[in-house]
Amino acid sequence: MEIINLSEAPQHIPTIARWHFKEWGYLNPGRTIEYRIERMQRYITDTPIPSMLIAIDGEEILGTAALVEADMDSHPELTPWLASVYIREDQRGLGLGKKLVQALMDFAGKQNLERLYLFTPDQSGFYAKLGWKTLAQETYRDTPVTVMQLDY
Repeated sequence: MEIINLSEAPQHIPTIARWHFKEWGYLNPGRTIEYRIERMQRYITDTPIPSMLIAIDGEEILGTAALVEADMDSHPELTPWLASVYIREDQRGLGLGKKLVQALMDFAGKQNLERLYLFTPDQSGFYAKLGWKTLAQETYRDTPVTVMQLDY
């Protein structure tokens, strides 16, 4: 298994778009898989934001984590964000999420960022173990979420 930038393997975009749509489509009502595929083209760039790291084993994709400028339209003042952390269902519970998030945190640190944000409906305990602090508990698009921050 290795962690690489999505820009090195853009052929995985349709698979990732399907995963993300299935997992979080309810947070973006009215958007389609095709919309997600089109939006993921923004990760194919040399700039650090936006970027997506993917875990692969040969040609098989296992998971994702992204660094984006904004992730909650209710908080335009907060930037940048850890987003799109997804582990394929048959790979969950094996430590891959921790490896991907840590790789993204390390990548962000190398960009001299002072702080990162994220929001999660159900994984605040996971992120707290990695050093993230709760900033707020709120409702976003009818879903209770925890907004968290990581200071460098």
